[in-house]
Amino acid sequence: MAEDVQLSSNQTEKLLQFQDLTGIEDMERCRNMLETHNWDLEVATQVTLNMREGSPSVYRPLPRTPPPVVTSPPDQRVYLAVRSWQPTGILGWGLLFVSFPFQIMYSTFMRLARYTLSFIRADPRRIVTDPTRDVMNFIQAYEDKYGCDHPVFYRGTYYQAVNDAKQDLKFLLIYLHGDDHQDTDVFCRNVLCNPEVVHFVNSSFLFWACSVNSPEGYRVSQALRENTYPFLAVIVLRDNRMTVVARLEGPTEPEILVRRLRLIMNDNEASLIAARLERHERSMTQTIRQQQDEAYKESLKADQEKERKRREEQEARAKVEMEERNKIIEEEKKKEEIRRQKIELADQIPEEPPVEHSNAIRLMIKLPAGTRLERRFRRDESLKFLYYFVFCHSESPDRFQVVTNFPRRIVPCEPTESVPEPPTFAGFGFGKSEMLFVQDMDA
Repeated sequence: MAEDVQLSSNQTEKLLQFQDLTGIEDMERCRNMLETHNWDLEVATQVTLNMREGSPSVYRPLPRTPPPVVTSPPDQRVYLAVRSWQPTGILGWGLLFVSFPFQIMYSTFMRLARYTLSFIRADPRRIVTDPTRDVMNFIQAYEDKYGCDHPVFYRGTYYQAVNDAKQDLKFLLIYLHGDDHQDTDVFCRNVLCNPEVVHFVNSSFLFWACSVNSPEGYRVSQALRENTYPFLAVIVLRDNRMTVVARLEGPTEPEILVRRLRLIMNDNEASLIAARLERHERSMTQTIRQQQDEAYKESLKADQEKERKRREEQEARAKVEMEERNKIIEEEKKKEEIRRQKIELADQIPEEPPVEHSNAIRLMIKLPAGTRLERRFRRDESLKFLYYFVFCHSESPDRFQVVTNFPRRIVPCEPTESVPEPPTFAGFGFGKSEMLFVQDMDA
């Protein structure tokens, strides 16, 4: 919305009402429509709704082939009125007597000329290139000449109008506009603009119109085979086929036109009611089938979800069992490896020196379970033999460390990658006799 032009409170209220009535969310578009109609809320709303109602459905796909139309059923109503001129007085009869031969000659000459020209060149009206543009051009030309007081014109092709009337189960009123006919102006100015006719047609019909001088209008004219103008035809779905149930040709009056159209509707309303019931039953059947399909899908989905959860639970249990089995296997492997290591390392422990050996050191070792061990080692031997001795005992933990009593120190006796050869007993500072404690690292 242009911010440099402020709206009055009255204009703002009309803008909000117009948006409410039309359902158009774009405020700028609403404002432009109101400004185009000088802020006349009623006129702007009516024009907008008429344009929307008269436009073909943009959501409905167009038929690949034109819907068939029965143009001459046996029970078709035909209203034909031809305006005839009656001479009066001696002068009138004399003029008729003198002009009659010339009229016959002129009429015959024109027919021969048209017939000859039809062989020389094709009638340009037979070549339909843009039927929608033909209709829009007619509507524009009609409103420029006769004004906007008329029933809402369907803004699409004849075949689109027939298809929409069939889909929506509505009566379709066709008007063929003969530009050069003597009764056309009177019909447009006095009948089509009549408020009663406008209201009745808008409330009861889709209204399609076109000039027979355009390719689209000429094509429909050839299909319906009118005799004179103004020409109206009522098309409705009957026995599953679109049928021209009535023709209204020639001059007429507003009241007579409305009365005849109402009579035509009453005659054919039963076929529409039957079609609506059939469509409703078909729709209900389809709805029930869809509901059954949806219920089946939901049930299938629930069963699949149960199966998926059951499968996931089984897989989870299998995974846990597998992990536990692998854990047991790993533990067994570790135990087997430890047993193997104990056997190998036991063979590497040097013989215990005698009590009277001058270089011997006596160690008292207390295991975590309370078992006391006693062993003598040479002072120049590596502390790793202390580790081997404790490790190879049946009551020793798999992971442990050896500490002194007082002062408390950790004895670096376990060989590692960084220190593959621990210090000797003497190097660590052991005396003649020491008390050591084994601590379980996994406890």
